[in-house]
Amino acid sequence: MRSSASAAIAALVLSFSPVVSRAADNCTQPAAICDDAVAGAFALVDNGRVARVIVDDADFPGVLRAARDVEGDLAKVAGAHANPKTTKTAIIAGTLGRSPRIDRIVAKHKLDTRGVANTWEGYLLQVVERPEPGIDRALIVAGADKRGTIFGLYEVSRRLGVSPWNWWADVPVQARSTRYVAPGRFVDAPQVRYRGIFLNDEDPALGGWMKATYGGPNHQFYERVFELVLRLKGNYLWPAMWGRAFADDDPRNPQLADQYGVVIGTSHHEPMMRAHVEWKRHGQGAWDYTKNADNLRAFWRDGIARMGSHESVVTLGMRGDGDEPMAQDTAIDLLQTIVADQRNILRELTGKPPEETPQVWALYKEVQDYFDAGMKVPDDVTLLFADDNWGNLRRLPKPGETRGGGHGVYYHFDYVGGPRNYKWLNTTQIERTWEQMHLAYEYGARQLWIVNVGDLKPMEFPISFFLDYAWKPEALGIDELARYPAQWAAEQFGPQHAREIGELLMRYTQYNARRKPELLSPETFSLVNDAEADRVNADWSALVERARAIGAVLGPQYRDAYYQLVEYPIAASANLTAMYVATGRNRLYAKQGRVSANAQGELARSLFARDSELARVYEHDIAGGKWVHMMSQPRIGYTGWQQPERNIMPTLETVTPKAAASMGVVIEGDTAAWPGAKSAAVLPPLDALAHRSRAVTVFNRGAKPFRFEASASQPWLRVSPTAGEVDDEFALRVEVDWDAIPANARTARVTLRGDEGTRVSIDVPIEQRANAGKIRGFVESDGRIAIEAEHHARAVASDGVQWRTIPNLGRTLSGVTSFPVTAPAGTTDERGSWLEYPVHLAHDGVINVRVVMSPTLDFRHRGGLRYAVSIDGEAPRIVTVKSDPTPGHADFRAWEHAVSDSVYVGTSRHDAKAGNRTLRIWRVDPGVVLQRVEIARDGARQSYLGPVESPKL
Repeated sequence: MRSSASAAIAALVLSFSPVVSRAADNCTQPAAICDDAVAGAFALVDNGRVARVIVDDADFPGVLRAARDVEGDLAKVAGAHANPKTTKTAIIAGTLGRSPRIDRIVAKHKLDTRGVANTWEGYLLQVVERPEPGIDRALIVAGADKRGTIFGLYEVSRRLGVSPWNWWADVPVQARSTRYVAPGRFVDAPQVRYRGIFLNDEDPALGGWMKATYGGPNHQFYERVFELVLRLKGNYLWPAMWGRAFADDDPRNPQLADQYGVVIGTSHHEPMMRAHVEWKRHGQGAWDYTKNADNLRAFWRDGIARMGSHESVVTLGMRGDGDEPMAQDTAIDLLQTIVADQRNILRELTGKPPEETPQVWALYKEVQDYFDAGMKVPDDVTLLFADDNWGNLRRLPKPGETRGGGHGVYYHFDYVGGPRNYKWLNTTQIERTWEQMHLAYEYGARQLWIVNVGDLKPMEFPISFFLDYAWKPEALGIDELARYPAQWAAEQFGPQHAREIGELLMRYTQYNARRKPELLSPETFSLVNDAEADRVNADWSALVERARAIGAVLGPQYRDAYYQLVEYPIAASANLTAMYVATGRNRLYAKQGRVSANAQGELARSLFARDSELARVYEHDIAGGKWVHMMSQPRIGYTGWQQPERNIMPTLETVTPKAAASMGVVIEGDTAAWPGAKSAAVLPPLDALAHRSRAVTVFNRGAKPFRFEASASQPWLRVSPTAGEVDDEFALRVEVDWDAIPANARTARVTLRGDEGTRVSIDVPIEQRANAGKIRGFVESDGRIAIEAEHHARAVASDGVQWRTIPNLGRTLSGVTSFPVTAPAGTTDERGSWLEYPVHLAHDGVINVRVVMSPTLDFRHRGGLRYAVSIDGEAPRIVTVKSDPTPGHADFRAWEHAVSDSVYVGTSRHDAKAGNRTLRIWRVDPGVVLQRVEIARDGARQSYLGPVESPKL
């Protein structure tokens, strides 16, 4: 009988088969590896004895090296004294047609190689009895090609319990007394041909670390990168290029990449296998094809000659010097000439037709505009569509459109540029990545997926997801997406706390995705409306406490990995948010004359210092100081899009207290302070359904304490406490006794008196509803209604369309969108599809319906994505999303706001009657992802995330 620990591991780790090919949710699945034996299983690890790993010397060098890695992984699992020499069990690995041993076993045992043979990177795992003399039982790993065998070997390692992040994130290997492999046949192969990462924007963090650790970007550094990419079932790399040149820095780099089995490319603006910095080192003349074509062609010829037979994907085209646009008036004709000349170079130097060398044309930034304007490249060239650098795809092929070279996507987890750099921590929700890359896959971009990962660390979680999803998109749907964080956590930390850790990973990424840390400011979250700053700080504080609690009960062997992958990003993000809130309060309180502004300033300074301490622990305390420089990326002190040279403490204010006590009052919903404000003090309305209490703060402007008394003008109005002594500030709550209030009461007053002579009166509006028992739907209060998109009352779908919720996507709860994403545009009549929300409006008049959406772009190039809005029986009003990342475009500012805020907000105005109403959001175009629906009267109070969801009756 299996132990509970084994059962948990099987459920949480091995159930991950759709994504990373591990066996399903029990140990009877083909080639599953578990602690306990099932019928027909045999031991790969048995109380210190391990199976032999056998490969033919004639196989590819990368296969031999991966086999040695698996030997080492077996030893880690078995413990320090593993001894494979005397065992009669084995892992026998090899490439079909390359390994005589594998070919003999396949022929002798009539192994079924369907789904593997002649399948790009396909592999087979199968237990075979007596495969050859001296071996009683073996797990056969047969690959269709070099990488197929390598992926099969590393799949065995993952099933054994060795995380791909064992070295790069210090994830420990749990020693096991036994590990059994189940019988049966398992076949796997990728659905996206090239799957890779781009090391970019690597200074100061990764660049400083690689220099301190390896002396620079040499082969010792890249060997670690190659192994990681392959263990993650990637096969493609754009090397680091900030002042670095992969082949020029160390000639062994491209040689070892080819031996390992990693396909090398160059970034979107580095054509013909030459790094950009090589032109500075070796080029002659201007980077301008109209004036210096001969020297540029010679430069490119050297790049292709150096490439030789190494497996590569050659970038075509050309951008201006320094990754800038070329002249618009000449770019299209010039680029077509450049591409033709580059292909001639490929023909001459490879001795093959150019279509036999994989090539890619990156439609990045203005190059996308050239493509839209009609520029063509030969059919065999892969068209690499790009996002807007912020995770929103700019363009995709038409459904069903094919070309010989296929289509791909260049995506970003990191970026240097406007509206602001984001380089420090992971801020990309895997849910958003899934939604956008699902679009890409369904629209036919299946040839090449590459993602900019910046410094690589700390992007471990989204990198894993991106490459897992690229391996087999059809196997990772919404349900599997929801389970992914816990499954990934189980692979790193074991099953016991995997669900909680997965929740931490998901939630901190969601909080960071509300607004990237580099874009936070003292003004981001409202200090006076919706208790927003308090709620955001509370969210983070709760996450920090949960992270600490789990970290305290994990074994010490997990300390280094847990700090890197979980604790640091949560603690540092929470700390940064709290620092900006404290800074905002310092500045606001100083304007109000509050002595407590000084305490908020001191808090901000201490949090600024703590940021450095958290990074110091990461770089110097954990893993024996292994990750020096890795958290050196500046994140505090931005004044424009470019990063500061170092973290800079925000400007703080100091209040000099008056010599005597002096009472001041502030109220919820207003930045003014009394006495002294020009307007009267009026609280936002109290409401029995939505806002049963409001906040008032009595504060001191002086150096000495004072006492105050609070009184209400009506017996049914309560203020508490009614008296107190104030050193710096004192919080009060104002409430209504709803059982005692007269039906016609609409206002009351609170009066505050200080013993130093100050008197402040506050008007308190009351919202009461006639016929409250007949109210149905989300209720308007304070001129606003807020609804999470998934909380619709009805989801009506036309034939072939369905509405689905993507859990956790977005700033607040989730995202709702329509599937399939390739379905044609819908109608706005009874044949169409819509979401229905019952609402109750307080009075007649004009309302603004604000639809909060993920900032998806016009990826179909049809003038903007559309949805429609109607109230009751009115004709639906079509709203077009207007957002474009092209500088100078009419909708560029809207795009800047959308990516900064992580949402696009579409607004329509409607004249509506009071009472129960039905709001419909109509599906027009695919790809619109709804997060929230808000109704607001003109002049309604605002906050960054919007009000909490309205009550529903």
